[in-house]
Amino acid sequence: MADLFEDQPVSASPGQTEAREDAPLADRLRPRVLAEVVGQEHLTGAQGAIGRVVASGRLSSMILWGPPGTGKTTIARLLAEAVGMRFATISAVFSGVTDLKKVFAEAELAAKAGQRTLLFVDEIHRFNRAQQDGFLPFVERGTVTLVGATTENPSFALNAALLSRAQVLILHRLDEAALRVLLGRAEVLKDKPLPIDDNARAALIASADGDGRFLLNQAETLYAANLEETLDAAALGKLLHRRVAVYDKDRDGHYGLISALHKALRGSDPQASLYYLARMLTAGEEPLYLLRRMTRFASEDIGLADPQALTQCLAAKQAFEFLGSPEGELAIVQACLYLATAPKSNAAYKAQKAAWQSAKETGSLPPPPHILNAPTKLMKEIGLGQGYSYDHDAPEGFSGADFWPEDMEPQTYYQPVPRGFERQVIERLEWWEKKRREHTQV
Repeated sequence: MADLFEDQPVSASPGQTEAREDAPLADRLRPRVLAEVVGQEHLTGAQGAIGRVVASGRLSSMILWGPPGTGKTTIARLLAEAVGMRFATISAVFSGVTDLKKVFAEAELAAKAGQRTLLFVDEIHRFNRAQQDGFLPFVERGTVTLVGATTENPSFALNAALLSRAQVLILHRLDEAALRVLLGRAEVLKDKPLPIDDNARAALIASADGDGRFLLNQAETLYAANLEETLDAAALGKLLHRRVAVYDKDRDGHYGLISALHKALRGSDPQASLYYLARMLTAGEEPLYLLRRMTRFASEDIGLADPQALTQCLAAKQAFEFLGSPEGELAIVQACLYLATAPKSNAAYKAQKAAWQSAKETGSLPPPPHILNAPTKLMKEIGLGQGYSYDHDAPEGFSGADFWPEDMEPQTYYQPVPRGFERQVIERLEWWEKKRREHTQV
């Protein structure tokens, strides 16, 4: 379910208190058990990582990675209840070393009394690396079971030492079905339907962009307005002071239109691409949402076949933020037409998937000694850096050295296509491979 409650105060309690009648709608709809969580069934289901943990009754440290409003805090709280652990929570935004020391001291006291502690750390990526290191001894001793929440990529935001002791679980943006469930629960709680028609409901859901907390806050605004008439999508947008997509009588939804735009771009049809872009912009779709999707497309479906595609999208975002609407929308149109008419390649996308899988399977292998730095005498004595060939000093600027871990065969992840700029990349790769074979034969 949506994570509707990530702004909770620091607390430590074994259970959940009932929300007050005057509490925000999102707070009153907080799930009471994991089975009520929606949108994250890949984790909370019987075969999911969290479902299996609950079934076993043994919880290990984990990092919950996902967008805002997707259930991180809620899942952590319910996990503690499900396995009978004391629940403590801090936020990296508001906490410092003193707060951490207090939490760990309380956890140690609880451990002596036979009570295990689940420590939930919201926005854990905001702690610096030294602070993150401070968690390690308490996690290793079992003083706390750490559950961190982050909206940032853990690979870049968290220490490797901390990541090695925690499982990373990815939460998805809430899809349309999950968001509809949330609105339905709000209507049951309020014992009356929202004052919106079907098109306005679709527009309201699309405007949430996968954020359940935002959706319920918008629903609460609608209830608080005490409207006597049912709103259509246009009236809804005016009331909420937010651009809300208006869908036509055929009820083509937000997700259907963005899918159509993506596929038209991939199919190199600039006319259809421009049509679907226009459909969404004139309906009131958020321009930055479209720019995010187009930027992703530039890397996923074009890549190095035309490296300027990514630059065009980022420039369009900058132009739109500088000019605003409607003048800045022309820059979005320009980027759209560039993407549609660019040569296509998903080689970078496929390479990423293959490399990521390989990294998971061989993540503990060290690089070969000859390419490691040796800044100290001891490191030089044990052979680090010996035999390294500085490519700039090699004939034709290419040493042909082997950079793979000693216990791993060289892999081929990136396979460019003979289109656009990647034609030149193929020529370079073939030349380097030829030189590498010559180097091996020497």
